[in-house]
Amino acid sequence: MSNSSSITQFLLLAFTDTRELQLLHFWLFLGIYLAALLGNGLIITTIACDQHLHTPMYFFLLNLALLDLGSISITVPKSMASSLWDTRVISFAGCAAQVFFVGFLFGAEYSLLTIMSYDRYVAICKPLHYGTLLGSRACVHMAAAAWASGFLNALLHTANTFSLPLCHGNTVNQFFCEISQILKLSCSNSYLREFGLLVVSLSVIFGCFIFILFSYVQIFRAVLRIPSEQGRHKAFATCLPHLAVVSLFVSTAMFAYLKPPSVSSPSLDLVVSVLYSVVPPALNPLIYSMRNQELKDALWKLIS
Repeated sequence: MSNSSSITQFLLLAFTDTRELQLLHFWLFLGIYLAALLGNGLIITTIACDQHLHTPMYFFLLNLALLDLGSISITVPKSMASSLWDTRVISFAGCAAQVFFVGFLFGAEYSLLTIMSYDRYVAICKPLHYGTLLGSRACVHMAAAAWASGFLNALLHTANTFSLPLCHGNTVNQFFCEISQILKLSCSNSYLREFGLLVVSLSVIFGCFIFILFSYVQIFRAVLRIPSEQGRHKAFATCLPHLAVVSLFVSTAMFAYLKPPSVSSPSLDLVVSVLYSVVPPALNPLIYSMRNQELKDALWKLIS
């Protein structure tokens, strides 16, 4: 029986074994990665440089762009290098680092999206108290709490996962190291502790989801009571990008982890993992900039 101490490397799941398709995968991921770098980089630079965008909503958007840059940089470059050099190998330390940073950045992003729903709730439903409830100090504390919650969650899961004995080889059925795939390599009677941590994490995730849902029910009720059509349009314009980002992030992640085993297959798991780990960081800048005239004006002023 082997355990984690005797494993020095893992084998990731390759997208294809055909050389031409490997190169196609490399160029496709390179295009997505550059788009994510450009989009999120422009949002970060624009918000940082334009004084008019130093508001709670854009402060949280800047943090979201930083998390998106980090999350896509953890998985995509390694996958591109694997296809380019036709290798599936990742070191034990590299795999542990991927598990930690994926958990850290995605956990922090989900917490931040929950905070952003609260920001929109206060802006629409309690506009007179917006400056009091979301002052600069409160915003910094909330953003720090989001990052800290992601860090603590990732630290606990990574330490616990890689302390388990691994009895079923070193082949990871995913294009990056993921906790659920590492657990499949552990001994059948040794993952109950990690299962308990996952239950706690899922409870927190579900609580955040209920909070986001409740916030938007209140937001839509308040918006529909606005008498002027222009006022309703302006209110919806500030909420819909966040709602679209939350829907994309939550729906793809939920499908990835809650789909029934009967429809699971390596190819489908690979496609779904791309949808929730690669697509959102690349699309989020586009979603936020399409309907946000203030951000587009600031971006155009910065470029010109």
